[in-house]
Amino acid sequence: MTAYWNRLSVGSRAFLIVVPALLVVGSILTVGIALLLPPVLGFLGANLPLARFAAAATAIIVVTIPTAFVIIYMELKVIAAMNLRVGPDRVGPYGTLMSVVHGLKVLAKEDFTPRGVDVPIFTLAPVVVFASIPLTMLVIPFAPGIFGQDFNIALLYFFAISGLSVVGLMMAGWASFNKYSLLGALRAAAQAISYELPLTLSVVGIIILAGTMSLNSIVQLQAGSFLDWNIWKQPLGFVIFFIAATAEANRTPLDMTEADQELVAGFATEYSGMRFGFFFFAEYVNVFVVSALSAVLFFGGWNAPFDWPFPVTLNLDPGGMGLGLIFLIALAPVVGTIILGLPFWLLSSRVSTLRALVIGFVLFNLLIVGAFMGWAFISAAWVSGLVWMVLKTFVFVFIFVQMRGTLPRVRVDQLMSFAWKWLLPAALLNIFVTAIAVSILANR
Repeated sequence: MTAYWNRLSVGSRAFLIVVPALLVVGSILTVGIALLLPPVLGFLGANLPLARFAAAATAIIVVTIPTAFVIIYMELKVIAAMNLRVGPDRVGPYGTLMSVVHGLKVLAKEDFTPRGVDVPIFTLAPVVVFASIPLTMLVIPFAPGIFGQDFNIALLYFFAISGLSVVGLMMAGWASFNKYSLLGALRAAAQAISYELPLTLSVVGIIILAGTMSLNSIVQLQAGSFLDWNIWKQPLGFVIFFIAATAEANRTPLDMTEADQELVAGFATEYSGMRFGFFFFAEYVNVFVVSALSAVLFFGGWNAPFDWPFPVTLNLDPGGMGLGLIFLIALAPVVGTIILGLPFWLLSSRVSTLRALVIGFVLFNLLIVGAFMGWAFISAAWVSGLVWMVLKTFVFVFIFVQMRGTLPRVRVDQLMSFAWKWLLPAALLNIFVTAIAVSILANR
């Protein structure tokens, strides 16, 4: 046995040590969770509002930065493909950790404060911009029961809080003591004033049809198939909303507040380090939030494009197995690893026993994860709803990314005139037509 051990490589020894240790630790944790879960659930049930607030706040804070990393990586790869380039492919598998490196690079940069700035306002401006974005996620329903808070005026709350980001941009431009920063801030204010009106008016038609500003209720009214989505009832409203939301999110081709060719970096010219990182991450999180709101208002939210779930239920009760569950958890990985690795060991003489066990272990874990996700998707409405919501949201994220790599930036005078001469009258026309149609149908 000692001779066999000495012939093994370092990786093989680590595998033989780590895998049994993980199995033992997993079994201990499973037993501990089974013992501690009832009292913990009892405490949470007795303090449900407090637990819900803590869970919602933690989830929103935790989700924002990974979401920004995913969108940054998606933007790098999509624009690279549009330019017939490979894009990031060195850091991590297929370059997946490149956006993480960007985040670490921002953290490592010196946080420099130039002379002449208004230090308190200069410091608070990035915080105001970044804080306004996660606060808007509070009312967005991602699945049945998966939302921070459901207000009767959730849509009004969303637009009110999202407007605070413009206040942060004005603070940054005014406090930076730089002409380019001030011009970027003034453009942000002018753009917000111009496009906030058509953005808000574009959803009034949906409010008339739904009779509420609760985003949960709006999603529930679109249940059924894709024919029940609001995009068919409010096509003009969606076009106006999407254009105005692009301007509000400061995305290309309407990113006049940080036009590189004209204003260096606009409001963020004098920022560096993590304070610049707050602006940087806020922009990408805002893209996700605007995309999620578009899916909620016009494309059914968490609802599937066809009748789902099918009348199939998989009711599993692991708690009814008692001690058998513990033995199953302890023995299933070992037996599954051997069964799945055995064919590779028998069919190929090049595969050693250790390599066959590694292959079996990986396949067993993939099989378990896939089976669990399939069971959850079929049995739990919130899981399937979350999957559909995320898919719809990232379709819009892809559209935003594609627009950045496709469309040129417009002139600032064209941007302003388009809002006042075209979008605002079209939004008012959409409201009048919707109100007249609802009145005619109600009197029938």
